[in-house]
Amino acid sequence: MSVLNRSESRAGVSPAHDSPADGFGGRRDACRTLPRPRLPSWLHFPLPTTAAFGRTRALLDELKLHTVCESARCPNHWECWSKGTATFMIAGDRCTRACGFCAVTTAKPYALEADEPQRVAEATRRMRLRHVVITAVARDDLKDGGAEHFCRTIEHVRALNPGIVIEVLVPDFNDSDASIDAVLKARPHIFNHNLETVRRLTPSVRSRATYDRSLSVLAKARQRGTDLYTKSGLMLGLGEAEDEVLRAMLDLRQVGCDIVTLGQYLQPTLKHFPVVEFVRPEQFEKLGERARELGFLHVASGPMVRSSYHAEEFSPKSLTG
Repeated sequence: MSVLNRSESRAGVSPAHDSPADGFGGRRDACRTLPRPRLPSWLHFPLPTTAAFGRTRALLDELKLHTVCESARCPNHWECWSKGTATFMIAGDRCTRACGFCAVTTAKPYALEADEPQRVAEATRRMRLRHVVITAVARDDLKDGGAEHFCRTIEHVRALNPGIVIEVLVPDFNDSDASIDAVLKARPHIFNHNLETVRRLTPSVRSRATYDRSLSVLAKARQRGTDLYTKSGLMLGLGEAEDEVLRAMLDLRQVGCDIVTLGQYLQPTLKHFPVVEFVRPEQFEKLGERARELGFLHVASGPMVRSSYHAEEFSPKSLTG
Protein backbone atom coordinates (compact mmCIF):
# COMPACT_ATOMS: atom_id res chain seq x y z
CA MET A 1 0.00 0.00 0.00
CA SER A 2 1.39 3.37 -0.93
CA VAL A 3 1.52 4.98 2.47
CA LEU A 4 1.63 8.59 1.30
CA ASN A 5 0.02 8.80 -2.11
CA ARG A 6 0.27 7.05 -5.42
CA SER A 7 3.02 9.29 -6.77
CA GLU A 8 5.26 9.39 -3.68
CA SER A 9 7.73 6.75 -2.57
CA ARG A 10 6.45 3.74 -0.66
CA ALA A 11 8.14 4.44 2.65
CA GLY A 12 7.44 1.73 5.18
CA VAL A 13 6.32 -0.80 2.56
CA SER A 14 8.18 -3.69 0.94
CA PRO A 15 7.26 -4.16 -2.72
CA ALA A 16 6.52 -7.77 -3.60
CA HIS A 17 7.46 -7.29 -7.25
CA ASP A 18 7.66 -4.53 -9.81
CA SER A 19 4.41 -5.29 -11.64
CA PRO A 20 1.27 -3.49 -10.50
CA ALA A 21 -1.93 -5.34 -9.71
CA ASP A 22 -3.92 -3.56 -12.40
CA GLY A 23 -4.47 -5.82 -15.37
CA PHE A 24 -4.79 -9.03 -13.37
CA GLY A 25 -8.40 -10.10 -13.63
CA GLY A 26 -10.50 -10.96 -10.61
CA ARG A 27 -11.11 -14.39 -12.13
CA ARG A 28 -8.31 -16.79 -11.31
CA ASP A 29 -7.85 -17.95 -14.90
CA ALA A 30 -7.14 -14.34 -15.89
CA CYS A 31 -4.21 -14.00 -13.47
CA ARG A 32 -0.79 -14.33 -15.07
CA THR A 33 1.64 -16.59 -13.27
CA LEU A 34 4.46 -14.72 -11.55
CA PRO A 35 7.15 -16.07 -9.24
CA ARG A 36 5.92 -15.99 -5.66
CA PRO A 37 7.69 -13.16 -3.79
CA ARG A 38 9.73 -13.97 -0.70
CA LEU A 39 7.98 -13.29 2.57
CA PRO A 40 9.43 -10.51 4.73
CA SER A 41 10.79 -11.35 8.17
CA TRP A 42 7.65 -10.27 10.01
CA LEU A 43 5.62 -12.94 8.21
CA HIS A 44 7.90 -15.78 9.31
CA PHE A 45 6.77 -17.62 12.42
CA PRO A 46 7.05 -21.16 13.82
CA LEU A 47 4.13 -23.50 13.30
CA PRO A 48 2.64 -24.65 16.61
CA THR A 49 2.36 -28.38 17.16
CA THR A 50 0.06 -29.45 19.98
CA ALA A 51 -2.20 -32.37 20.72
CA ALA A 52 -5.16 -30.00 20.31
CA PHE A 53 -4.39 -29.68 16.59
CA GLY A 54 -4.83 -33.41 16.09
CA ARG A 55 -8.00 -33.49 18.15
CA THR A 56 -9.50 -30.64 16.14
CA ARG A 57 -8.60 -32.35 12.86
CA ALA A 58 -10.10 -35.65 14.06
CA LEU A 59 -13.32 -34.01 15.23
CA LEU A 60 -13.84 -32.17 11.95
CA ASP A 61 -13.22 -35.38 10.03
CA GLU A 62 -15.59 -37.37 12.22
CA LEU A 63 -18.42 -34.86 11.80
CA LYS A 64 -17.61 -34.31 8.12
CA LEU A 65 -17.36 -30.54 8.48
CA HIS A 66 -15.62 -27.97 6.32
CA THR A 67 -13.67 -25.02 7.67
CA VAL A 68 -12.62 -21.84 5.95
CA CYS A 69 -9.30 -22.35 7.73
CA GLU A 70 -8.49 -25.27 5.45
CA SER A 71 -10.55 -24.56 2.32
CA ALA A 72 -9.24 -20.99 2.00
CA ARG A 73 -5.70 -22.01 3.02
CA CYS A 74 -5.65 -19.59 5.92
CA PRO A 75 -2.08 -19.11 7.20
CA ASN A 76 -3.35 -19.07 10.80
CA HIS A 77 -5.08 -22.44 10.78
CA TRP A 78 -2.19 -24.18 12.52
CA GLU A 79 -2.41 -21.73 15.42
CA CYS A 80 -6.21 -21.79 15.62
CA TRP A 81 -6.55 -25.56 15.44
CA SER A 82 -3.77 -25.94 18.00
CA LYS A 83 -5.91 -23.82 20.33
CA GLY A 84 -8.98 -25.93 19.60
CA THR A 85 -10.82 -23.31 17.51
CA ALA A 86 -11.99 -23.22 13.90
CA THR A 87 -14.27 -21.23 11.61
CA PHE A 88 -16.99 -23.50 10.26
CA MET A 89 -17.82 -23.21 6.58
CA ILE A 90 -21.35 -24.39 5.79
CA ALA A 91 -23.26 -25.07 2.55
CA GLY A 92 -20.42 -27.15 1.12
CA ASP A 93 -16.90 -26.43 -0.05
CA ARG A 94 -17.73 -25.45 -3.65
CA CYS A 95 -18.33 -21.79 -4.40
CA THR A 96 -20.29 -20.35 -7.30
CA ARG A 97 -17.90 -17.42 -7.58
CA ALA A 98 -14.23 -17.19 -8.53
CA CYS A 99 -12.66 -14.29 -6.65
CA GLY A 100 -9.04 -13.75 -7.60
CA PHE A 101 -7.84 -13.77 -3.98
CA CYS A 102 -9.70 -16.83 -2.64
CA ALA A 103 -8.51 -20.45 -2.56
CA VAL A 104 -11.96 -22.00 -2.11
CA THR A 105 -12.85 -24.27 -5.04
CA THR A 106 -15.11 -22.83 -7.73
CA ALA A 107 -17.44 -25.52 -9.08
CA LYS A 108 -21.07 -26.55 -9.30
CA PRO A 109 -22.08 -27.04 -5.64
CA TYR A 110 -23.61 -30.17 -4.20
CA ALA A 111 -27.04 -30.14 -2.57
CA LEU A 112 -27.24 -28.77 0.97
CA GLU A 113 -26.89 -31.37 3.72
CA ALA A 114 -29.95 -31.21 5.94
CA ASP A 115 -28.11 -32.40 9.05
CA GLU A 116 -25.13 -30.04 8.71
CA PRO A 117 -26.56 -27.49 11.20
CA GLN A 118 -26.76 -30.21 13.88
CA ARG A 119 -23.19 -31.33 13.14
CA VAL A 120 -21.87 -27.77 13.47
CA ALA A 121 -23.71 -27.44 16.78
CA GLU A 122 -22.25 -30.71 18.03
CA ALA A 123 -18.71 -29.70 17.06
CA THR A 124 -19.18 -26.38 18.84
CA ARG A 125 -20.33 -28.25 21.97
CA ARG A 126 -17.46 -30.70 21.95
CA MET A 127 -14.89 -27.95 21.34
CA ARG A 128 -16.40 -26.00 24.25
CA LEU A 129 -16.38 -22.80 22.26
CA ARG A 130 -17.55 -19.55 23.85
CA HIS A 131 -17.48 -17.71 20.51
CA VAL A 132 -18.23 -19.45 17.22
CA VAL A 133 -17.77 -18.09 13.70
CA ILE A 134 -19.91 -19.57 10.92
CA THR A 135 -19.27 -18.69 7.29
CA ALA A 136 -20.29 -20.12 3.92
CA VAL A 137 -19.41 -20.27 0.28
CA ALA A 138 -21.46 -18.13 -2.10
CA ARG A 139 -24.44 -20.17 -3.28
CA ASP A 140 -25.83 -18.21 -6.21
CA ASP A 141 -27.44 -21.45 -7.36
CA LEU A 142 -29.95 -21.23 -4.49
CA LYS A 143 -32.84 -18.79 -4.52
CA ASP A 144 -32.01 -17.52 -1.03
CA GLY A 145 -28.23 -17.88 -1.40
CA GLY A 146 -28.19 -20.32 1.50
CA ALA A 147 -29.67 -17.85 4.01
CA GLU A 148 -32.13 -20.31 5.55
CA HIS A 149 -29.28 -22.78 6.02
CA PHE A 150 -27.46 -20.07 7.98
CA CYS A 151 -30.59 -19.51 10.04
CA ARG A 152 -30.98 -23.21 10.89
CA THR A 153 -27.31 -23.51 11.80
CA ILE A 154 -27.48 -20.53 14.16
CA GLU A 155 -30.59 -21.92 15.82
CA HIS A 156 -29.08 -25.38 16.34
CA VAL A 157 -25.81 -23.95 17.68
CA ARG A 158 -27.66 -21.76 20.16
CA ALA A 159 -29.94 -24.59 21.31
CA LEU A 160 -27.02 -26.89 22.07
CA ASN A 161 -24.68 -24.19 23.39
CA PRO A 162 -26.63 -21.70 25.54
CA GLY A 163 -24.81 -18.43 26.16
CA ILE A 164 -22.43 -18.78 23.22
CA VAL A 165 -21.55 -15.71 21.13
CA ILE A 166 -22.51 -16.41 17.50
CA GLU A 167 -20.77 -14.56 14.67
CA VAL A 168 -21.68 -15.09 11.03
CA LEU A 169 -19.52 -14.16 8.06
CA VAL A 170 -21.93 -14.06 5.15
CA PRO A 171 -21.73 -13.65 1.36
CA ASP A 172 -23.59 -10.73 -0.16
CA PHE A 173 -26.75 -12.76 -1.03
CA ASN A 174 -26.96 -10.45 -4.07
CA ASP A 175 -28.27 -7.87 -1.59
CA SER A 176 -31.56 -9.76 -1.23
CA ASP A 177 -33.71 -8.29 1.54
CA ALA A 178 -35.37 -11.65 2.15
CA SER A 179 -32.04 -13.45 2.52
CA ILE A 180 -30.56 -10.84 4.85
CA ASP A 181 -33.72 -10.94 6.96
CA ALA A 182 -33.59 -14.76 7.09
CA VAL A 183 -30.17 -14.60 8.72
CA LEU A 184 -31.14 -11.77 11.05
CA LYS A 185 -34.24 -13.58 12.33
CA ALA A 186 -31.92 -16.16 13.93
CA ARG A 187 -30.40 -13.30 15.99
CA PRO A 188 -26.63 -13.70 15.56
CA HIS A 189 -24.63 -11.44 17.81
CA ILE A 190 -22.21 -10.31 15.09
CA PHE A 191 -23.04 -9.95 11.40
CA ASN A 192 -19.84 -9.89 9.33
CA HIS A 193 -19.62 -9.22 5.62
CA ASN A 194 -16.24 -8.34 4.16
CA LEU A 195 -15.69 -5.37 1.90
CA GLU A 196 -12.37 -7.09 1.05
CA THR A 197 -10.67 -4.20 -0.79
CA VAL A 198 -10.99 -0.58 -1.85
CA ARG A 199 -13.49 0.63 -4.43
CA ARG A 200 -11.00 0.97 -7.29
CA LEU A 201 -9.72 -2.60 -7.00
CA THR A 202 -13.04 -4.32 -6.38
CA PRO A 203 -13.88 -5.12 -10.03
CA SER A 204 -10.54 -6.88 -10.58
CA VAL A 205 -10.29 -8.60 -7.18
CA ARG A 206 -13.84 -9.78 -6.50
CA SER A 207 -15.98 -12.00 -8.71
CA ARG A 208 -19.52 -10.64 -9.29
CA ALA A 209 -19.49 -8.74 -5.99
CA THR A 210 -19.58 -4.95 -5.96
CA TYR A 211 -18.35 -2.38 -3.48
CA ASP A 212 -21.69 -0.64 -3.09
CA ARG A 213 -23.61 -3.89 -2.77
CA SER A 214 -21.43 -4.94 0.15
CA LEU A 215 -22.01 -1.59 1.84
CA SER A 216 -25.74 -2.01 1.28
CA VAL A 217 -25.73 -5.46 2.92
CA LEU A 218 -23.99 -4.06 5.99
CA ALA A 219 -26.34 -1.05 6.12
CA LYS A 220 -29.42 -3.29 6.01
CA ALA A 221 -28.07 -5.54 8.74
CA ARG A 222 -27.38 -2.52 10.95
CA GLN A 223 -30.85 -1.04 10.35
CA ARG A 224 -32.81 -4.25 10.83
CA GLY A 225 -30.77 -6.22 13.35
CA THR A 226 -31.67 -6.33 17.03
CA ASP A 227 -28.82 -6.23 19.57
CA LEU A 228 -26.46 -6.73 16.65
CA TYR A 229 -22.93 -5.65 15.87
CA THR A 230 -21.77 -5.38 12.26
CA LYS A 231 -18.27 -6.18 11.11
CA SER A 232 -16.19 -6.02 7.94
CA GLY A 233 -12.64 -6.61 6.80
CA LEU A 234 -10.10 -5.33 4.28
CA MET A 235 -7.09 -7.06 2.76
CA LEU A 236 -4.04 -4.87 2.22
CA GLY A 237 -1.19 -5.34 -0.22
CA LEU A 238 -3.27 -5.53 -3.40
CA GLY A 239 -2.06 -2.19 -4.74
CA GLU A 240 -4.30 0.17 -2.80
CA ALA A 241 -3.23 3.60 -1.58
CA GLU A 242 -3.56 4.79 2.01
CA ASP A 243 -6.18 7.38 1.13
CA GLU A 244 -8.26 4.64 -0.48
CA VAL A 245 -8.09 2.52 2.66
CA LEU A 246 -9.14 5.49 4.79
CA ARG A 247 -12.02 6.16 2.39
CA ALA A 248 -13.13 2.53 2.62
CA MET A 249 -13.08 2.67 6.43
CA LEU A 250 -15.07 5.89 6.38
CA ASP A 251 -17.60 4.28 4.03
CA LEU A 252 -17.94 1.41 6.50
CA ARG A 253 -18.53 3.79 9.39
CA GLN A 254 -21.14 5.68 7.39
CA VAL A 255 -23.23 2.49 7.13
CA GLY A 256 -22.84 1.90 10.86
CA CYS A 257 -20.14 -0.78 10.83
CA ASP A 258 -18.91 -1.43 14.38
CA ILE A 259 -15.87 -3.67 13.90
CA VAL A 260 -13.12 -3.67 11.28
CA THR A 261 -10.23 -6.01 10.53
CA LEU A 262 -7.18 -5.14 8.45
CA GLY A 263 -4.74 -7.84 7.35
CA GLN A 264 -2.06 -8.62 4.78
CA TYR A 265 -3.21 -10.37 1.61
CA LEU A 266 -1.17 -13.50 0.87
CA GLN A 267 -1.43 -15.22 -2.50
CA PRO A 268 -2.85 -18.75 -1.98
CA THR A 269 -1.38 -20.15 -5.23
CA LEU A 270 0.45 -18.79 -8.25
CA LYS A 271 -2.83 -18.75 -10.16
CA HIS A 272 -4.35 -16.21 -7.78
CA PHE A 273 -4.10 -12.43 -7.67
CA PRO A 274 -0.46 -11.49 -6.96
CA VAL A 275 0.75 -9.70 -3.85
CA VAL A 276 1.73 -6.17 -4.84
CA GLU A 277 3.17 -5.06 -1.49
CA PHE A 278 3.94 -6.37 1.96
CA VAL A 279 2.68 -3.77 4.40
CA ARG A 280 4.88 -3.30 7.45
CA PRO A 281 3.55 -3.91 10.99
CA GLU A 282 3.99 -0.25 11.93
CA GLN A 283 1.77 0.79 9.04
CA PHE A 284 -0.92 -1.59 10.25
CA GLU A 285 -0.63 0.01 13.69
CA LYS A 286 -1.05 3.46 12.16
CA LEU A 287 -4.13 2.42 10.20
CA GLY A 288 -5.55 0.73 13.27
CA GLU A 289 -5.27 4.01 15.17
CA ARG A 290 -6.98 5.87 12.34
CA ALA A 291 -9.80 3.30 12.43
CA ARG A 292 -10.29 3.86 16.16
CA GLU A 293 -10.38 7.61 15.57
CA LEU A 294 -13.20 7.00 13.08
CA GLY A 295 -15.23 5.42 15.86
CA PHE A 296 -15.02 1.66 15.33
CA LEU A 297 -15.81 -0.16 18.58
CA HIS A 298 -13.18 -2.79 17.94
CA VAL A 299 -10.23 -2.82 15.53
CA ALA A 300 -7.88 -5.68 14.66
CA SER A 301 -5.04 -4.52 12.41
CA GLY A 302 -1.88 -6.48 11.67
CA PRO A 303 -0.15 -8.55 9.00
CA MET A 304 -1.61 -11.87 10.17
CA VAL A 305 -5.09 -10.58 11.02
CA ARG A 306 -7.93 -12.33 9.21
CA SER A 307 -11.65 -11.75 9.44
CA SER A 308 -12.26 -14.39 12.10
CA TYR A 309 -8.77 -14.54 13.63
CA HIS A 310 -9.03 -14.09 17.41
CA ALA A 311 -12.67 -13.13 16.85
CA GLU A 312 -13.41 -13.84 20.50
CA GLU A 313 -11.37 -10.78 21.51
CA PHE A 314 -14.48 -8.72 20.84
CA SER A 315 -17.36 -9.76 23.06
CA PRO A 316 -20.74 -8.04 22.95
CA LYS A 317 -21.13 -9.05 26.59
CA SER A 318 -18.19 -6.85 27.56
CA LEU A 319 -20.09 -3.81 26.28
CA THR A 320 -23.50 -4.71 27.66
CA GLY A 321 -22.33 -5.99 30.99
